[in-house]
Amino acid sequence: MTDLSRAALDIEDLRLMARRRLPKSLFDFIDHGSEDDVALRNNRAEIERIKLRTRVLNDVSSRDPAITLLGMPQKLPLVIGPTGPAGYVWYRGETALAKAAAKAGIPFTLASTSNTPMETILKEGGGRQWYQLYVWRDLEKSVQTVMRAREAGFETLVLTVDSTVAYNRKWDVQNDATFPTRFTARNVWDALQHPRWLIGTVGRYVRAEGGLPRYVNVAALDGVPLGQSRNHLVKNDTMTWDFLRRLRDIWPRKLIVKGILHPADAVKAADYGVDAVIVSNHGGIANDSAPAPIAVLPEIVAAANKRITVIVDSGFRRGSDVLKGLALGADAVMIGRATLYGVAAAGEAGASRALDILDAEIRRTMGAMGCSTIASLSRDFVMTPSGASN
Repeated sequence: MTDLSRAALDIEDLRLMARRRLPKSLFDFIDHGSEDDVALRNNRAEIERIKLRTRVLNDVSSRDPAITLLGMPQKLPLVIGPTGPAGYVWYRGETALAKAAAKAGIPFTLASTSNTPMETILKEGGGRQWYQLYVWRDLEKSVQTVMRAREAGFETLVLTVDSTVAYNRKWDVQNDATFPTRFTARNVWDALQHPRWLIGTVGRYVRAEGGLPRYVNVAALDGVPLGQSRNHLVKNDTMTWDFLRRLRDIWPRKLIVKGILHPADAVKAADYGVDAVIVSNHGGIANDSAPAPIAVLPEIVAAANKRITVIVDSGFRRGSDVLKGLALGADAVMIGRATLYGVAAAGEAGASRALDILDAEIRRTMGAMGCSTIASLSRDFVMTPSGASN
């Protein structure tokens, strides 16, 4: 067994471990954005251009990264975001992520395109769990999924609104990457070159469940078995604010809208009764010309004016990145690829290692900044590319 505390010293180490273990088609699927990867690279570039000031002669011998999010205390200012391929990169990878989140004392978000029944993940994963909703072509089937998540007991519903059309991802076409999986000579040969993944993930699904992973949390369409028809997976490009109003009426718990990049949309979401928004460009997958969420975060925080909780995601790889988002006004940071690389590398242990790395980096950077609590962070700690604090 690999000693992850030595083999993985940062998230990039976990990324490289995942690349070695996964077939190229699957690794490219999780590692790339859309079109030319402009948005994906820009997410990192915008975060890296921001600098953190240090305030000296403060007692930082005790540093606490805990926060309260949506009325609930948690140990770290993080949320594990929805990552659909989790069940493909590791056998029941969604449950592994949920367990790692519970151990770290943070929420886990289950993607619509998951491969383990939501009820199983809730029971076996434990902790605080949110459910993410894609709205498919059949609107009523999407509503049925919401009702199932409500009955199962998820504490929060996350509606993704920036993914209403198909992504333009040439790597998936070149690699014959399709989900649910469709066998081709290219992707079969690719899988054969990675026996650890083939035996440890695909082999376990075949032995335990009699076949390949399926989208078991997508409602059945016209009698077709759950998740078997690709017709389920046509995005709904007719969705409007009226659907959000309908969700607010049928979902009695916390409701979040994910994919906000304009302050006016944050204000409108608050008007419709949501509890939080996630400032996100889908990790660079949805629109290759989208701005980096951290670049638009301050104006969205200002527009929200404390009416709703504001979370930010896309491009966060270091603890210092997380502190930049918080100092610019976010209430928490959602991470996706960081823990997905971890679970792809080593299952639950890899996901936990990713969170341990971020935890240690957050605490270390807080000390370097002269900051002992997350609540004491402010714009005064931030230098933007212009050199100003604002």
